[in-house]
Amino acid sequence: MDVLDSFKLDGQVALVTGGAGLYGSFIVDALSEAGATVYTAGRSLPKYQEQAHRCQNRGLSVCAARYDQASPESMEKLLAQILAEQGKIDILVNNAVLRSMKAWDDLDGLKASMEANATGIIAMINIFGRQMMEQKNGNIVNIASMQGMVGPDFALYKGTEMDVPPDYFFHKAGLINVTRYYAARFALFGIRVNAISPGGMESGQDSIFQERYGERTFLGRMANGEEIKGAVVFLASKASSYLTGINLPVDGGYTAH
Repeated sequence: MDVLDSFKLDGQVALVTGGAGLYGSFIVDALSEAGATVYTAGRSLPKYQEQAHRCQNRGLSVCAARYDQASPESMEKLLAQILAEQGKIDILVNNAVLRSMKAWDDLDGLKASMEANATGIIAMINIFGRQMMEQKNGNIVNIASMQGMVGPDFALYKGTEMDVPPDYFFHKAGLINVTRYYAARFALFGIRVNAISPGGMESGQDSIFQERYGERTFLGRMANGEEIKGAVVFLASKASSYLTGINLPVDGGYTAH
């Protein structure tokens, strides 16, 4: 196989949860540009339908669907819809995340984020993983974060109104290790499970924060959304056929200190 052909996803069916989000929209673009039929899904169906229409106008095969990351029942319905329409599911990208904790001691917010980002993510992997086990084929890519690899640098936020609560660090660190767990459990069924840990993406943050972040990062700047696309296609495709259980930092060198 020509090496460039190994990155193609022609004939593959993919699901991206939270596909209309900050990184999610680039992930949907990447997989569909590589040839996959992509379902973009979340709680607000009209938003995802608008995204799908934009992609379809570019000639990409993108479908919108609704599901709730805190509802296993809605996950089952989403899988049933994809199977009814496509007959299989090849790629699952767990990108959705709930940021409900508003302060470091907001326990009510923590309970909500636990339901979606801990219980919900494992339910999603279990439900779609069982189908992939039946198929004896599948590929799961979990979108973690560099904040699951390191502790917070509160100096970055000094003099701004920005802050970061602990639940995001907790969930993303857990997602990295649960990636290893499912890579081991699913391996004999032909299913690969890997994670990507993106760094901070420029999205209009306080200029003080952006400057400090750039100074902290080898490449001297925050990421742009295009820079996650290659990593996602690589892990979702045959180009990475002998990789499973890894966490790939896409952080400009932030965690390499």
